[in-house]
Amino acid sequence: MSVNTLNSASLKADFPLLGRQVHGKPIVYLDSAATSQKPRAVLEAMTTYYDDYNANVHRGAYLIAEQSTTEMELARQKVQHFIGAPAQEEIIFTKNATEALNLVVNSWGRSNLQPGDAVLLSLLEHHSNIVPWHILAKERDLELRWISVGDDGHLDLSNLDKLLDGVKVVGISAMSNVLGTVVPVRAIADAAHERGAVVVCDACQLVPHRACDVIELGVDFLAFSGHKMCGPTGIGVLWGRRELLEEMPPFLGGGEMILDVSTEGFLPNELPWKFEAGTPPIAETIGLGAAVDYLTDIGMEAIADHEESLTAYALKTLEDRLGESIVIHGAAHPRGGTISFAYRDIHPHDISQILDQHGICVRAGHHCAKPLMRHLGVTATARASLYLYNTESDIDCLAYALNETAAFF
Repeated sequence: MSVNTLNSASLKADFPLLGRQVHGKPIVYLDSAATSQKPRAVLEAMTTYYDDYNANVHRGAYLIAEQSTTEMELARQKVQHFIGAPAQEEIIFTKNATEALNLVVNSWGRSNLQPGDAVLLSLLEHHSNIVPWHILAKERDLELRWISVGDDGHLDLSNLDKLLDGVKVVGISAMSNVLGTVVPVRAIADAAHERGAVVVCDACQLVPHRACDVIELGVDFLAFSGHKMCGPTGIGVLWGRRELLEEMPPFLGGGEMILDVSTEGFLPNELPWKFEAGTPPIAETIGLGAAVDYLTDIGMEAIADHEESLTAYALKTLEDRLGESIVIHGAAHPRGGTISFAYRDIHPHDISQILDQHGICVRAGHHCAKPLMRHLGVTATARASLYLYNTESDIDCLAYALNETAAFF
């Protein structure tokens, strides 16, 4: 499929922010790995909630309260189908993917891991799938093991059998937010399950960009965020196998997550509300449902094909126009549309600031992946990340502005 098949230039019109100018120049947004832009359909769905039926869910018996509850649970159903989950009750709404991963660590982890148990992570992980395990490891005297990364950006799985020996849980990213590496999650999950380990998958960079089916991935838990997939901030998702969720204790206590409370104790609610204490992010959940509709209408295969073509164009264009002056970290194939790079000896933050003068938005920093940064031998990179609304002209603007950056310095 060619880049033009998706007609990303036309799709840009769906995103209000992409029509503005920055420093007198049309904005070129290349930071979707941090957060995506929001189409009008999402913004309008949230505004309609506040304008027409703003009421709390699962509480009132009046019309707009029932409508609010219906729309929120419809969003849950949409998410269920979007990721191929067997049951709607397995979809847990959180405030973001970080909370979803912390839920697993604090509920499943505290209930199942004992001193001396081993946890296997990879050097590709975002801090959200590292720090909670560090906290529990220190508290429970757990052993943390690490899957390394090769020069090509792929995980080094040559000693996976040895690494898995005695491991109780594997935490793995489906796609790197730094290198764009697409991880062979199913192969790792199958190997982990053969040894009785549970697999926790961070799919924040996968779900917005490629068709995702939790059964095909073979994982036990999967977390992702709404704001990276054209949805609003403040809403994340945890999917878990029902039998595991049923056995896990609540993560937060309060309203909604109970069936009964007395002075002697409490009885937790059924799934999924057992893990959704308090008033949920109702408007954000409805917005996420609208984002799922938007992506579904476009087609995840079309989005993936577009990004694959555009990423190939970006890599070739940057290398052709900038030559040895640019170093692109990781050369993994297949890879997502995330390109981390170094340019000459210019600090990534300086690159980002100069690009901003051209209206180009890229991220500079450690990308919440410091273990990977240390492995790469850098403290930071500049990162351009692509999505469905990006075009070849965006890449051309980036290459031109990088040349101008070199001239500035």
